[in-house]
Amino acid sequence: MPTTSKPKPRLTWLQVGTHILGWLPLAWILFDYFTGRLSVNPIQDIEQRLGRIGVYFLIGTLACTPLSTLFGWREFLKRRRALGLYSFLYVSLHIMVFVDLDYGFNLSQIYALVTGKLYLVVGTIALLILIPLAVTSFDYFIHQMGRNWKRLHWLIYPAAILSLLHYALAQKGDLFTLRGNILKPFLLGILLILLFILRIPSLRRWLSGFRSKLTVRTHHLPQTHKITPG
Repeated sequence: MPTTSKPKPRLTWLQVGTHILGWLPLAWILFDYFTGRLSVNPIQDIEQRLGRIGVYFLIGTLACTPLSTLFGWREFLKRRRALGLYSFLYVSLHIMVFVDLDYGFNLSQIYALVTGKLYLVVGTIALLILIPLAVTSFDYFIHQMGRNWKRLHWLIYPAAILSLLHYALAQKGDLFTLRGNILKPFLLGILLILLFILRIPSLRRWLSGFRSKLTVRTHHLPQTHKITPG
């Protein structure tokens, strides 16, 4: 008997756009490197840009569920894993540039720095949290771990907070008095708080109900018919 093969899933524009967005920052950095568009300290420039992009993708991962709640489009939920892995990719490249290009694998000097500066301590903790999240993000671990998979991936919340705090503390200025070059991490912090609020179960249920009622009312609006002269 002929076997029926499962239809291949179709690519969506959001899926394609997610992967284009995932590789675009790296292509941009490489373009700036080969065309001499980096700053006078190119290694630091690349390192900082990779770190920022990692934070952006991590926040984008957390934005998928609220966007699905607000707009009722489950396609956002399917892009969480890709965004999370892109975040880990850029964080990993950020660390590699720091360890290799910046300090030439001088482990004693790196250890002294990491243990002596608060923003590096915070960043290291965030990295240690992100590693098991990235490793277990594939279907095999989802099926093998069951409910423990969800419990483990709740760690994305402290990882996001610590990553953003690392970014803020690494800026020149005072985080607590909002002085210096900290406007961007401050605004990202407000966005992160908003995303956390939108994840509150009672608020999510209310927003879903409100969206459903709004959709029903829109569908039942009276339609106006054009009267054509006879």
